[in-house]
Amino acid sequence: FLFLQIVHILNMTSAKIVSFLLHPEESLHSLQNRIEFETGISPGNQELLLETGICLDPRKPASQCVIDGVRGWDSYMVYLFDKSKTVYDGPFASRSLSDCVNYIVQDSKIQLPIPQLRKVWAEAVHYVIGLKEDYSRLFQGQRAAMLSLLRYNANLIKMKNNMVSASQQLKAKLEFFHQSIRLDLERYSDQMAYGISSEKMLKAWKEMEEKASQCAQAEDIGYLDEQIMALHTEIVELQKSPYARRQGEVMETLEQRAIDLYKQLKTRPPDHAYSDSTDMVKIIVQTVQSQDRVLKELFGHLSKLLGCKQKIIDLLPEIEVALNNIKEADNSVMQMQGKRQREIWHLLKIACTQSSSRSLVSSSLEGTASTPAATWLPQSSSGNSAPHPLSSLAAPEDGESFADVIQENVNYLELFNSILQEVRQEQSSMMVS
Repeated sequence: FLFLQIVHILNMTSAKIVSFLLHPEESLHSLQNRIEFETGISPGNQELLLETGICLDPRKPASQCVIDGVRGWDSYMVYLFDKSKTVYDGPFASRSLSDCVNYIVQDSKIQLPIPQLRKVWAEAVHYVIGLKEDYSRLFQGQRAAMLSLLRYNANLIKMKNNMVSASQQLKAKLEFFHQSIRLDLERYSDQMAYGISSEKMLKAWKEMEEKASQCAQAEDIGYLDEQIMALHTEIVELQKSPYARRQGEVMETLEQRAIDLYKQLKTRPPDHAYSDSTDMVKIIVQTVQSQDRVLKELFGHLSKLLGCKQKIIDLLPEIEVALNNIKEADNSVMQMQGKRQREIWHLLKIACTQSSSRSLVSSSLEGTASTPAATWLPQSSSGNSAPHPLSSLAAPEDGESFADVIQENVNYLELFNSILQEVRQEQSSMMVS
């Protein structure tokens, strides 16, 4: 037993405490099964919170419930919530009266001997203190729920910021894409008359423009942003609410009055005098009434906290879906942008190839036309008589022979045919893509 630890679980749905001995290395799942047996709340619906609002980690042993060095070994509390409920039905019945205290409550004017009255009043003071402590523990449970809500809200804000950032990036990319494709379509239309044309590519670009317009739907997160902002405002109001702060001042005052009344009774000599319990019973009744009031306010506030938390839990998957839609739209836009740029460079390659082909053909034709003329035309020289036409023929050692010129033209013709074949193949592949 030296290695056993005790954990106290405050069931916030019933305001009752259940305590368990923890075995060394006992799993949290094992503890949850034992909690289910005592409370009827299934492990799947159990939410176990520490005072800090941190939910117990199912991967860690059950001993995480007990934090050494924080307080006494028997005073640390874990708060149990039922995740299937968002509305709690407090206030609950106050703790039961002992027989002797119930005796004076039933008839506060009954006269009792002072020694006996001391014992009864001591139990009455203990009862009043217990009522205040019951409220304090339940308030700590509400506080844990508030801290848990704020943790969920922090995660919600983080996801919302990621969503807004991704949406803004998508919007900027879509604006750039639309401006680019409009410019490309204009320039394409201008060059169609004298350049390269492809109806299939033109149709594909227009389809890209329509698809980009559909992608713009993913950036519309206004409806989610409005829900998140409304929820944030609601959480701030809950934090400002007076019910978010301890409301036990009246009970603490009544507790002190009960203690003072008991001290006064202790100073009276234990003679044969008798006295009634009117003043003590009045304090008991006022404390019970005060507890009913503050618990009603506490559980009303707690229900609002749990309602907000459930709204966050419901919103998180929607934000995940919106983020995924934005990422898919972003990827789609980038793919379309890349595809269009590859097609533009493909067009540029074809245009350059055709221009190169025309230059080669032109230079080839000029060479074949000028060479024979230059060979047969006589050279004029001032002061000298024109040479014989045959003498103007270039000798093999001075230049190209007719066979060399013919071979060069044949080479140019073969090159031209291969270039035309390559251009046809590229145009065909572009039409297919």
